[in-house]
Order: sequence, then structure tokens, then C-alpha cells
Amino acid sequence: MDSFVNQKDFEHLNRDNYTFEVLSKILKGECDLIRSNHDNLILCHSESHYPVWIWTPDNATDEAKENAWKLVCELRPLANGYRYNLKYELAEYFIKRAAGEGVSAGILMNMFVYDCPSLIVPDTVSDGGIYCCTTDDEEEAAAIIPHFYMETGEAKPSYQHCLGKVRNYIAAKGFFFWKNINGKTVACGSYKLNGKYALISNVYTFPDERRRHYAQNLVYQISLKVSEMGYIPMLYTNADYPASNACYAKIGYIQRGKLCTIASTNRFNASV
Repeated sequence: MDSFVNQKDFEHLNRDNYTFEVLSKILKGECDLIRSNHDNLILCHSESHYPVWIWTPDNATDEAKENAWKLVCELRPLANGYRYNLKYELAEYFIKRAAGEGVSAGILMNMFVYDCPSLIVPDTVSDGGIYCCTTDDEEEAAAIIPHFYMETGEAKPSYQHCLGKVRNYIAAKGFFFWKNINGKTVACGSYKLNGKYALISNVYTFPDERRRHYAQNLVYQISLKVSEMGYIPMLYTNADYPASNACYAKIGYIQRGKLCTIASTNRFNASV
């Protein structure tokens, strides 16, 4: 196994260009761990706060699945609290292998992947409007981001981690608030460019501001911006939240793929 990826790896990922678009983006930056055989297995861990990404082809052989399992056991063990983003067929194999070794594992999150080839104007326009964050908004944005992670089942990240994250987005003019008619920040969202796609993420609305269509209007406006720049907007959602998925479908998003996150059942909230 090599500790780097090459063009062949990106060709493999391109065949799963929706489901593993985030992995493709991550691999182009700094990572704590990369392993690839450039054929049927790519393992990547960007940093300790996030899940480990594992790519295998569709209908992977049992040998390929077993090789993935052995690599995980060696480098990022399930029993140590790590989580993994992977295809369902590999998830099923991992859960069975873990059970055979006395470790209970299960699906922490089901994820859908969407893109939006043609935007639809929201049928309900929210009060207020979109606001592109500047350096003056770093602290406020960094204070909101932990809520997004906790809502998606992640452990609460440190403030410094969030501050570094939002600074990168803001430097690229890619972090936004939705401010209501009174100027109060009620929701946030962001995007990053990767190839022909714009990956929309960090979409969060404060609980007491929900059911006012703020997130839908914010995602629409961000999607409109990147579409006008010539990029295809796409996003990942928690498949177990029908309301949010319906919200995106109403503005033109179409489901293109799915994957899941698995973890040891007694370490779902682990911070590694």
C-alpha cells in the first residue's frame, strides 16, 4: 500500500464522482493518513475530528473488503472509536467482521448526495436575506459551526478548530449568514469549489428560527451564486431527516448517490 494517491485514484473516484466528491477534495489537501493500492482501495483520514473515508468499487470482492478491514484494524481501529464513511456493501462487511471479533458496530448516519442541474425558485420567500461573511464575522461564524457538527452526530469540535475552518471559507468568500428582517443571524451555510462542483455544507438554522424557510432560501441563494460562476452545486444530507431533504428537492436538487457512516455502537459520540 502506498501513502499517496495518483491520477489513477482520481479516475476511480471520478466514477463515483457524486458519492465520493468530498473524498476527492480532501485528498487534494493535507491529510493525517492516506493509503491506496491504486486499484480497489483508498483510505483517507483528513484529521482526528472527522471520520475516515474508505473507497472501494461497486461489487467489491470479499478479498478487497477483507483488505480494507485489515487496513482499518491496523491504522484506525473501530474499537478505538473511529468512524468511517463508506459504501453500504462495505459497511455490512465491516459490521459482520466486527461482530465476529466481539465489537458491536452499526450505522451512525445514512447520507444522500444531491446535485442541482437546474435551480427552482423557492415557493416561499423568507424575510431578510443572504450575507457574505467577512473577517469581522469570524468569531460569530466559529461559534455557530459546533452546533452544525453536533446536530449531525459529530463530537463538538474545539473553538480553535472551527475558527481555522471558517477563516478558510471567509478568505474565499464562501461563508454566508442568513440575516432576518431585524438583522439577526438565523442560519449559516458555505461552499467550496472542487473541479466542476461547488460543495455546499455547514448548513444550519438555529432551532428557534426553524420552519421559516431560512435554510431553503439560503441554500438557493448560495446555489444561484455558484451556478452563475459556472459550477454545479451539490451537497450531502442526513437521509434520516426527510424535512431537510424535501426542502432541497423543492429548489431543484436531485439525489445522485448514497453512503453511510458506521462506528462502534458504544462510541458513536467519540471525539477521534
